[in-house]
Amino acid sequence: MTDTLFMWGITLWMFIMVGALFIGGFFMFRKFLRRMPKEDGYSELDWQDYYIEKGLPLWDDDTKALLNELVSPVPELFRQVAKERIAGRISKVALDEGVKKIELDQIMKGYIIATPKKDHRFMKKKLDQLEIDYTPYEALFQYADDEKEKFSIFEQTEKVKQLG
Repeated sequence: MTDTLFMWGITLWMFIMVGALFIGGFFMFRKFLRRMPKEDGYSELDWQDYYIEKGLPLWDDDTKALLNELVSPVPELFRQVAKERIAGRISKVALDEGVKKIELDQIMKGYIIATPKKDHRFMKKKLDQLEIDYTPYEALFQYADDEKEKFSIFEQTEKVKQLG
């Protein structure tokens, strides 16, 4: 009886470990795919880092604080990744528009496009809490990041320009 119970325990532990390895491997593979160079020789993360670095002088303390507040609902484990993704997109929008300083308009455009569609409900709730009106940007919600449509969030520049 004890041997049988022990064998079932080992078997159960084996399935749990294999499942954990598959889950971890899935997320590592996704990160690997984002690091893969595209046709231009740069990856999605390379462009993200480029725009963050190039747009850094455009950020002030208030806009950084707003960005931190906007990503606060994201779980701590993923918050830095989300913050970098959104900051890269906001910086790209600001650089494309040629502004001297990032304002709420650029933050809203970048925030909406960089936020996955599945998280829009939480995003709208956070914007309502902060009493930020997002209705002028409703058209951008359709261009937001979507897991089913594999496009780069940095490819939406023309659509953002048309709205602005």
